[in-house]
Amino acid sequence: MSVTQPTVEERGEQILSVFGTAFGELLAADPAAFRVKFRKMAASAFAFYRGTACLFYADLDQEQRGGPYLDERTSRVWIHGDLHAENFGTYMDANGRLIFNVNDFDEAYVGPFTWDLKRLSASLALIGYTKALSDEQITELVLICAAAYRERIHALASGGGRGGAAELPPFTLDTAQGPLLDALRVARSLTRFGLLESMTEIRDFERRFGSGAGTVELDAATRYKVLAAFDGYLETLPESSLARPDSYRVKDVVGRRGIGIGSAGLPSYNILLEGNSDALENDVVIYMKQAQTPAVSRHVTDPAVRAYFRHEGHRTVISQRALQAHADPWLGWTELDGAGQLVAEVSPYAVDLDWSDIDDPEEIAATVADLGRATATMHAAADDESGHSLVPFSTERAIDAAIAADEEGFGALLVDFAHRYGARARADHQIFVDLFRNGRIPGL
Repeated sequence: MSVTQPTVEERGEQILSVFGTAFGELLAADPAAFRVKFRKMAASAFAFYRGTACLFYADLDQEQRGGPYLDERTSRVWIHGDLHAENFGTYMDANGRLIFNVNDFDEAYVGPFTWDLKRLSASLALIGYTKALSDEQITELVLICAAAYRERIHALASGGGRGGAAELPPFTLDTAQGPLLDALRVARSLTRFGLLESMTEIRDFERRFGSGAGTVELDAATRYKVLAAFDGYLETLPESSLARPDSYRVKDVVGRRGIGIGSAGLPSYNILLEGNSDALENDVVIYMKQAQTPAVSRHVTDPAVRAYFRHEGHRTVISQRALQAHADPWLGWTELDGAGQLVAEVSPYAVDLDWSDIDDPEEIAATVADLGRATATMHAAADDESGHSLVPFSTERAIDAAIAADEEGFGALLVDFAHRYGARARADHQIFVDLFRNGRIPGL
């Protein structure tokens, strides 16, 4: 985003150029998937923002290299890469505990910690706008988020890293409040049996995938390749993941269509596995999907970061394991047709934060504060104690020291960005809709 604002026509060309770089090959391979993706993005400015991390980082890269609060360490920490207000939700960790935290790590990478916070702050401005909050109220929300982040980072840094984190419990059924607790309670009400009922059926006394919407039958050659990739995936799992050897037994495999805004055009498969007992209700569904190039990686030029990852599947998994304490025990990677694949469980306990009923300003503010705390906990998890050599220092201490150098400016930086980029995204959304509906996006 330059100081001199481009005209509508110029901005349209910029958007098309970024889309060509980010989506070109996948769009050419599956235009129908992108027509679906783009129609979802056309629904609102927030939906557009969700689907355009590529544009966000292109703008950020033009606006500045470096910046306040960034030094040699805080410029290269594990970051989420697509941190917006809807990328939070529930998961069941490896210890069987329901946790509310950041989710969806497809865009995770190593880069400046402020990039996550700017992306989150601009998303708060967009949500505030949709709920008809004033600019002053939006300013207050971003300041609340920044203060909660800063307070939690300082507490973690003062506690000595992960040792101190024990005194700052995660958001669970015992500690969460408001919409976070609501999401956890919904997750607790869900069951593996319910998930299996929605995706599978019993045929000849054995569970198989059903033929519902989005399911694609595989030919023998494709099935063989997927099963070979599955064997490679098993080698990437921690030894502690599976207690029963039968859990590796594949019962069925299908292709999938119709996954989310961020994964249009990427091949995806579901694999049905024997559970931890002979009972059919304990079967497990995992997904295998081609991992994408993260948008932020086009703007982080450190060769040591690029060289660390074997492929995008490896990057996604290593990043998630670094950023998420006690991650999904089924989380792993493999290769299929020369492309890196992400493999993880289709969890029956995943519930996204639902903003549709969060309308009271006080409740919005309390929720935003919790998102700031969750973000700080995520940034602090991935450091010298996370088991990876790429970030060989305490991230919470580095970030804490950087913010301490200018406490007052921290919130102001995020407020200014939130308003400017929120307005930019709303204008871009209208430009995008006009490009799309008038047939000006190449390949569609």
